[in-house]
Amino acid sequence: MDQGTVGSIFTVIVFVIFMGIVWWAFSGRNKKKFDEAANLPFADEDKEESKKE
Repeated sequence: MDQGTVGSIFTVIVFVIFMGIVWWAFSGRNKKKFDEAANLPFADEDKEESKKE
C-alpha cells in the first residue's frame, strides 16, 4: 500500500466517523438532553437574581 491508498482509507474512515457524530447529534432521542443543556446558562441567571432580592 502506498501513501495515496493509506490517505484515501483514512479520509473515508474520518468521513464515516463524522457522519456518525452528525447522526448522533441530530437524532431525536437526544433532543431532550440537548435542550436541557442549552438552557443551563439561563438557569444560573435565575439563581443569581433570587440571591440579589
